[in-house]
Amino acid sequence: MNVYREWCLPHLTNCVCGLRALARQRALIVPLARGRVLEVGMGTALNLPFYDREKVSCIWGLEPSPGMRKAAEKNVRRSGLQVRWLDLPAATIPLADESVDTVLLTFTLCSINDWSGALAEMRRVLAPQGRLLFCEHGAAPDAGVLRWQERITPWWKHVAGGCHLDRPIPRLIASSGFRVAALDAGYAAGVPRLAGYTYRGCAEKG
Repeated sequence: MNVYREWCLPHLTNCVCGLRALARQRALIVPLARGRVLEVGMGTALNLPFYDREKVSCIWGLEPSPGMRKAAEKNVRRSGLQVRWLDLPAATIPLADESVDTVLLTFTLCSINDWSGALAEMRRVLAPQGRLLFCEHGAAPDAGVLRWQERITPWWKHVAGGCHLDRPIPRLIASSGFRVAALDAGYAAGVPRLAGYTYRGCAEKG
């Protein structure tokens, strides 16, 4: 067992990803989820307070880390929502084809090693009229910031659970057979610029 990854990182993630500045970002995207929802990289379940209970019928939480799932227990209890945990990597989603109405990604795509395989699986399980909702930090448009993101990422990802600061999120999504239907991007207030350029939007099957 990797003690840092399974014990320290979940609590660090819960603190950092629970910052008010990031909660404001979650509040803008999570309530749009509807029907049968697959949340990829559910982590410590910080999105649960933002779901619209009237629109959601089922929530699958894909989280391969036992430490993250353990740390999520308190947040799940507080929410009163039922989460059906899936403990496999995102590149192996154990759900049937076209069985999900909404795939939700929040601050997750940065840390998935096989992002291409994971997005292909998300596309497979998404229903024809379904939507991929995303709120992710990634590559900044400013050359100076991007250079620092690229310099820091090789060691940053070892400390932050595989997190890449410099991923071009919309390009990755579009290259995986999705059509980005809506996109807002900009620096999130209250977050350092190196990790604060946020892409928020929705995509459909191309």
